[in-house]
Amino acid sequence: QVQLVESGGGLVQAGGSLRLSCAASGRTFSGYVMAWFRQAPGREREFVAWISWSAGVKSYAESVKGRFTISRDNAKNMVYLQMDSLKPEDTGVYYCAADLSSRLSTSSATYDSWGQGTQVTVSS
Repeated sequence: QVQLVESGGGLVQAGGSLRLSCAASGRTFSGYVMAWFRQAPGREREFVAWISWSAGVKSYAESVKGRFTISRDNAKNMVYLQMDSLKPEDTGVYYCAADLSSRLSTSSATYDSWGQGTQVTVSS
């Protein structure tokens, strides 16, 4: 297992930006696919973005493509989500997740380790 801790959430106006961070510890980090998911009140947890272990391949949900950027620093055991042009519909709890088998999936069931989440609220 790997332990994940998210930070960087907060309240921002529509059109603003936030940068989420996820710190990993416990096992070798560099071999995992890492992802961000989010969950709005009353809704299912949904995929936001994933990044391959080398950072050479990335995937985004259509709803965030062109506005969000996922990145990682394997030397620091960190994953980031830069969120620009935020919209009220981006509001939710954002979770960092690790797939220890590196399956490049958008399904939450694929991911083995999860952080506790960080709240993002975008006001209109």
